[in-house]
Amino acid sequence: MAASGSHLAVFAPVGATGRVDAVVRRLADAIALGVLADGEQLPSEAELAGLLGVSTVTLREALMALRQQGLVETRRGRGGGSFVRTPSEPLELGARLRAYAVDELRDLGDHYAAIAGAAARLAARRALPADVAPLLRSLDDMAAVSGRVAGRAAGGPSGGPSVDAGSAALIRLEGRFHVEVAAASQSARLTQEEIRSQADIGPLLWLPYGGADGHDEVTAQHRAIVEAILRGDPDQARDLAERHVCEAMERLIELRLAVD
Repeated sequence: MAASGSHLAVFAPVGATGRVDAVVRRLADAIALGVLADGEQLPSEAELAGLLGVSTVTLREALMALRQQGLVETRRGRGGGSFVRTPSEPLELGARLRAYAVDELRDLGDHYAAIAGAAARLAARRALPADVAPLLRSLDDMAAVSGRVAGRAAGGPSGGPSVDAGSAALIRLEGRFHVEVAAASQSARLTQEEIRSQADIGPLLWLPYGGADGHDEVTAQHRAIVEAILRGDPDQARDLAERHVCEAMERLIELRLAVD
């Protein structure tokens, strides 16, 4: 089976500096977002090192770090290899949100809105039916998970909100959706930047949307973006994606001000 665009971006060569850290960051972000699924087998060490453009020694150091973080499990013997392990602990987002000043959040939001808008615009121009299929699957998956967590809040404005397993799964799906939009743009660099942005700010962005109504609102916005991509309307796709991020950031800033 051909690799998806998001997988091609994950397994593209890393930069020339900080090789071990770069490999760890690339794979850890992809695992956290669900781009690499729980239980998925990674390519062999030799193949993965070749794809990432690093030595096998560098790759082994990176895999060791990922094992220590509980994100990769290595099995020996026949049928062995390195397998993805999705984090099982709840997301602790309250302290993470309080660590950001409002100006920092606004700057991150501006940066991410530009990435999301460019990705959606290019996806509307370039996406093939095979590129759109993962987006439709993610929408269906989000609807199914949202139904299971209806009425459950993703966190409140006070204290240190943690996210239950169902809401954490929904957050990963939302992040994966945006990565798949970027992958549909057929730009590996843009997809990698989307993965980095989602890992940095994605879980926080959807924190204010706790509860069934919030999940339904986000899903409706996602569907509108996909419909614009399917119509081949790049300007509308860009505008919807940028508005989607900007509205989420405005709500997040309100939530951040409330925890002071």
